[in-house]
Amino acid sequence: MSNKQVRRPEPIDSERTALTARNVSFSWEGTPLHWVPGDPFASHTINVLHLLLPAGERWFVHVYKQVLPYIRDERLREDVIGFIGQEATHAQAHDEVLPHLRELGLDPTPYTAQVDWFFEKLLGDRTLPPGRSRRWWLMERVALIAAIEHYTAFLGDWVLNAPELDRRGADPVMLDLLRWHGAEEVEHRSVAFELFLHVDGGYRRRVRTWALAFSALVFLWQRGARFFMANDPTLIDGRASFRDFHDRGRRGLLPSTGALVRSIPRYLNRAYHPSQEASTAQAVAYLAASPAALAAERRREAL
Repeated sequence: MSNKQVRRPEPIDSERTALTARNVSFSWEGTPLHWVPGDPFASHTINVLHLLLPAGERWFVHVYKQVLPYIRDERLREDVIGFIGQEATHAQAHDEVLPHLRELGLDPTPYTAQVDWFFEKLLGDRTLPPGRSRRWWLMERVALIAAIEHYTAFLGDWVLNAPELDRRGADPVMLDLLRWHGAEEVEHRSVAFELFLHVDGGYRRRVRTWALAFSALVFLWQRGARFFMANDPTLIDGRASFRDFHDRGRRGLLPSTGALVRSIPRYLNRAYHPSQEASTAQAVAYLAASPAALAAERRREAL
């Protein structure tokens, strides 16, 4: 596999928008543990986001603050700073769900401790592979974030287009959190990949880090779903399986297996650019109507 630079993928300029962090807040008092009524598995599979994202997005911010000196393009620097602000807000919003889960009898601490170790230690600054420089490790993590962001945008696009959750009566506060977050993931979906192209862009690195990111996400997600199902105080012998995931995907309650598989060759295509995926217009339209985002805007205007 050649590592030589190829022609830079062309972004779709109309899909770019200025990024701003929206200081949202959510009230969780009325949200049940099974916020997709009658479906603990669908609820808990999506609940894994609350366990993964705070540590993961704080790690994104940490890495990107280190890479800022390598950015020579002012527009990209502006986008990266906007990305940092949005990701920090996402981490805080999902962190605030965890005390509510504890109140409902499900303590996520054993799992979040493992996730913290994964991002802070395994992917931390001091975890240098033998014989590699600090710059190499920084570039490797920039590429990892680009691969992960392919899937956060995939999930954001899915949740913005998941009417079955509404039809099933999913909790509106949880839906607003997921769709606000998903809309911002779609809104900034090109930043991580553009940064990777700017500071490195090697195709071998893109493929290698995609394989690492995809494997880690699948491992952590299934482990999180099993943790939730096994520790749900309302379930007896709660379990999670790939068959459950595939079934909920066919029903529209989770992303479909087929859509997830089809996302792989798109990222690995040499002509790939994230602006070719999803719709900024749809994301911005949701953010203009999101109850939490509207409340944040009113608070900002009142200052």
